[in-house]
Amino acid sequence: MVNPLYDTLFGRHAGKTTPFLHLPDGSTITHKDFLARTARFANAITSLGVKPGDRLAAQIDKSADALVLYAACVQAGVIFLPLNTAYTADEVSYFIDNSGASLFVCQPAQRENLDSLSKATGTRLETLGTDNSGSLADIANQQNDSFETVARTRDDLAAFLYTSGTTGRSKGAMLTQGNLLSNATTLVEAWSFSSDDVLLHALPIFHTHGLFVAVNVTLLAGGSLIFMPKFDQDQIIANLPRATTMMGVPTFYTRLLDDPRFTQELAQHMRLFISGSAPLLAETHIAFEQRTGLRILERYGMTETNMNTSNPYDGDRRAGTVGLPLPGVELKITHPVTGETLPNGEVGQIEVRGPNVFVGYWQMPEKTAEELREDGFFITGDLGTIDDDGYVTIVGRNKDLIISGGFNIYPKEIELVIDEQPGVLESAVIGVPHPDFGESPVAIIVAQNGATPDLDAIAGTMQQSLARFKQPRKLIIVPELPRNTMGKVQKNVLRDTYADAFVA
Repeated sequence: MVNPLYDTLFGRHAGKTTPFLHLPDGSTITHKDFLARTARFANAITSLGVKPGDRLAAQIDKSADALVLYAACVQAGVIFLPLNTAYTADEVSYFIDNSGASLFVCQPAQRENLDSLSKATGTRLETLGTDNSGSLADIANQQNDSFETVARTRDDLAAFLYTSGTTGRSKGAMLTQGNLLSNATTLVEAWSFSSDDVLLHALPIFHTHGLFVAVNVTLLAGGSLIFMPKFDQDQIIANLPRATTMMGVPTFYTRLLDDPRFTQELAQHMRLFISGSAPLLAETHIAFEQRTGLRILERYGMTETNMNTSNPYDGDRRAGTVGLPLPGVELKITHPVTGETLPNGEVGQIEVRGPNVFVGYWQMPEKTAEELREDGFFITGDLGTIDDDGYVTIVGRNKDLIISGGFNIYPKEIELVIDEQPGVLESAVIGVPHPDFGESPVAIIVAQNGATPDLDAIAGTMQQSLARFKQPRKLIIVPELPRNTMGKVQKNVLRDTYADAFVA
């Protein structure tokens, strides 16, 4: 193959006139038309001087053209860097500077705000809207609809995904063509996807779940996507009869269960509901099965590894577990200090190895060495157990990561902002159970002697400097933070204390 990822996912559909994307306005885009537009975009970005191996960063709304841009990067051998649309200019500045992106694509409405960032980093700025608008679309519209696919190997980098670090510095996880392709191949077989499948797609496409799982699996199977801009309950219910499968975060399923229109009759034709990106409560599993007669399939993955485990398609889907290691993926539970493999049933850190595991963090060799062992095992930072049947259960994290609505949040980044505010001595941000988002951040604040921090002002500052999903939903002032004998803040105590913070 000239370019394994492009040839396997995209190129093999050349000439197919069956629908690939079903759009919100009722129109469709065939595989053939999608690839023709992909070629135009590949010509466009290369005409701007972007070369194979360069990075292209995109902070754009979900649309057909946003997906075309991903495909164009693959075809042109360019490393694709999708960014959360909620990130502020300050956050984006770090990603652009750290990645050394040669082209940054933003929403047309954001061009003025981000122009100074472009000038400061020396990165070319173009725009792309949701309706064939934007400067990059204008350039693409003038290009030829054929493009000579750039030769790549499975070891060549295909994408960067930035994941937050406990020090507040985000890490660019480097994913190869082989990483993405191996996982898609495994999942198509594990979940029995075929060309008959129509996937209801309401996920964002700036992270692994929505892009490298949902889209790549559908492409490899030759199916189609009902491509929704975001999760809209009315639209989900309206489109469900047209779909055969759906991937979502737990929030999707809890909201559907709260809607009386979501009935067994509405879901009876569905083949599969998949949940991931955050833990699904056992009671949600039970309520969903009682309502629909179907069992949600829960799996486990992360930015650095794509998917690691899955409950079986045919077999026992066990609520509270994330299933069995996927074929080709080795998973073990180890002692957090010694690294020794632990017996079944004992809690330890989860380590994984396989063709799905990334090759390291961009320009962070020391961090890579800390988390990616020489033998290829990646230390996930999650704590879990394996039972005698091989099912994996995640029981917590040995990092402070908070997963809210499928998005990763590291407390340190938020604490740094809060600690700089007037009247604040120190803070601790924790994740506590939330009925809608799985977890949500809460900020515990200690005031300086004689001071009374202005919580509204602190919230306002966070709105300016942090993406909305990172902003704590509650700010609580306390006299002091609990500490152990070594002086370390005991966040486990705080989590226990405020576990009911969002209970109605």
